[in-house]
Order: sequence, then structure tokens, then C-alpha cells
Amino acid sequence: MENFNKEVDFSKYSSINIGPKADVLVINEMGDYEDYKILGQGNNVLISNSHPKFAVLGSSFEYIEEKDGLLHVGCATKSAKLLSYAKRNDLANFEFLGKLPGSLGGLVKMNAGLKEFEIFNYIHSIKTNEGYIKKENIQYSYRHTNINTIVYEVVFNTTEGYSKTQSDLFKKMRDNQPQVPSAGSCFKNPKNDSAGRLIEQVGLKGFCKGDMSFSVQHANFLVNNGAGTFDDALYLIKLAQEKVKEKFDIQLEVEIIIY
Repeated sequence: MENFNKEVDFSKYSSINIGPKADVLVINEMGDYEDYKILGQGNNVLISNSHPKFAVLGSSFEYIEEKDGLLHVGCATKSAKLLSYAKRNDLANFEFLGKLPGSLGGLVKMNAGLKEFEIFNYIHSIKTNEGYIKKENIQYSYRHTNINTIVYEVVFNTTEGYSKTQSDLFKKMRDNQPQVPSAGSCFKNPKNDSAGRLIEQVGLKGFCKGDMSFSVQHANFLVNNGAGTFDDALYLIKLAQEKVKEKFDIQLEVEIIIY
């Protein structure tokens, strides 16, 4: 299948419902795309009108295949699809994907997860334009990797034993997250602390700027209550960083990717 361009309305495509219309390259062939920023499902991004050129992985990279005791997953595959596969095939360690939106490429790049359960715990290797790279040759930490190229496939170690108990626990842990448009957690949790707690302590839980606010349900979620704008979102992000730095001398690090 060949590459092609399509128009995307980011005010509908992105989970925070902010952004302009733009032409996006759909990649179906491995290659050199240095001029593009790669998007997944638009779940942890805040996009301005002066954004870079974007690309997404196409259906050529949407697959799940078991080979030699390893699970090969194309990076356009959605997390929900992989979770369903694990459940059907009694595979352990994918339960944390419950209610975690996105495609595998994005989840791998940011080492997504919930608390200590993160995707790199279970990865064997990844595939880039230069071939397969083993996990031990990748730098990764909490919500971070040093991957600066397109990941086309992720390979997981497999263990039998899907746990419904674990699955129910992860879903319950995510039930306290707002159900209105947001980009997920706004800030990374500082070591031994919670970004939500810090935002609440400086009086910003529920604080609004236009139609944007820090959620009354979970202070670390920046939510769009209707017609929120990029500028109002950025204002709140900077305000929280300033207030937390002033009161606690902690520099909140943004988890949302801002373009």
C-alpha cells in the first residue's frame, strides 16, 4: 500500500478537541520521514496553528502476529485492539491497557502506563527504519524514552494468564479520570509526589481560563469544557508551573506534547 495525504480536523481528531485543519501524510511504507512529526491517535497532544508537518502510520502497520513465542504488533494498532487480543488468547501483562487510549507507536515512545505498570516492562524489542533494536539498547524511564525516530513495530515477550482481577483494578483506577475532552495527564508526577496534589495545593483545581480548566475531578487533567483554545490551555499550563515552583520549588514537567 502506498503513502497518501488526508485532511485532518484536529479540533475533532485530538482528544482535547483543539487544533486547526491540516494535511497529514499517511505512511504505509517504511522510509525516511525526518521532516514530519509522527502522531498516534492524538491523545496526548496540544496542537497550535503554527504546528510542524504531521504524519500518521497507515493500515500497513496495523497487525498482531505471534511468532516464536513473541508478539509482533504494528504501531498503528490501537491499545484496545491489543487488549482484546490478549484477553481472547489468555496473555498476561496487557491488562494495564484498559481505558488507556492511543496507538502502540505513541504508547511506546512515551513509555505509557499506569503508576509502576509501564509498557517497557514487557517489551522485547522495537522495529525502526534501521531494523530491530532490543530493549536493553534503548534508554527509557518514567513516561520517557530516547527514541527519536519512527517506531513501526513493537515486539513483546509473552506469558500466559490474562487476569480479570488485574483488568478490573486498572479500569477502576482510571474511573476517576474526567470523561470530557482532555489530553490525559497534563504533567508528569514528580518523584514521590503527585502533580494533581500539587496543582490542588496551589488552588488551581477547577480553575478556568475561558473554556479550559484543570478538572474538578482530577486536578492534573487539563480539560476542554466546550470551545477551549490553544492559548488558554497554554496559559493554564504556565500558570500551574509558576505557582507550583513558587510554593514548592518543584518544576512541573509537561507530559502533554505541545506542537
